Amino acid sequence: MIEVNTLTFAYPHSDKPTINQLNFHIEKGEIFGFLGPSGAGKSTTQKILIGLLKSYQGDVSILNKPLKTWDASLYERIGVSFELPNHFLKLTASENLAYFGRLYDKSVRQPMELLELLGLAEDADTPVGQFSKGMKNRLTVARALLHDPDILFLDEPTAGLDPANARRIKDLIRAQQQSGKTVFLTTHDMSVADELCHRLAFITAGEIRLIDAPQNLKIQYGLHRVRVEYLNDAQTKTVEFPLDGIGENGQFLSILQRHDIRTIHTLEASLEEIFIKVTGQELR
Repeated sequence: MIEVNTLTFAYPHSDKPTINQLNFHIEKGEIFGFLGPSGAGKSTTQKILIGLLKSYQGDVSILNKPLKTWDASLYERIGVSFELPNHFLKLTASENLAYFGRLYDKSVRQPMELLELLGLAEDADTPVGQFSKGMKNRLTVARALLHDPDILFLDEPTAGLDPANARRIKDLIRAQQQSGKTVFLTTHDMSVADELCHRLAFITAGEIRLIDAPQNLKIQYGLHRVRVEYLNDAQTKTVEFPLDGIGENGQFLSILQRHDIRTIHTLEASLEEIFIKVTGQELR
């Protein structure tokens, strides 16, 4: 669905490229994440892929067609949710969706259907200028879904949302993927990347440091040990065991059989820990 080779871009009057020699591909039905701190080049990459930034070097293909040969028909096939909402503030939520829906050549989804999906149905007739930042972000996601696009570009889709609405967006993204859509997700939120992405790229200072599945990374960089917390004479005890041969470890089996277990889990590394180890930077 997306093929990127040696992609490089520098803003005018910049001393160095914002992104440098990026290489990656995204398969149909995949949620692919760009994980990195602010200023890493995530949004710049997205702006190139959706045709907003033109003067790049390298090769980019969208839907098996060179990006530079696409005309405005590209926007019939992709949906975009920007990190910073950009709506008509004097129009209501339903009026905003109705307006943008008329820009497409093909039929679009009904505004109320999308507003209900994003938890905004009760505010359908409210001017968007009265919306909170989180509500505007959800309306941006609704607009990206209007024309049932093949590819979704989502830039920090859960930013500014409370936990309940962040969960709503995550479930919506997963549902889109399960229906066959491809998702390009940029974020600095490790929990979003960990929960949703099939593969993700670590990007920092405009360069991709690695690409892999979150679970593979956690296994590769985590400790191959199991930590058990259990009760012994009304006191909580904690002990660790090597993961290799755990089923034949007599002390481990004895604890399972003779004590009340409070918690048991493998010592996986978090994506944030892995990111810092690989890049030397924090996710901010």
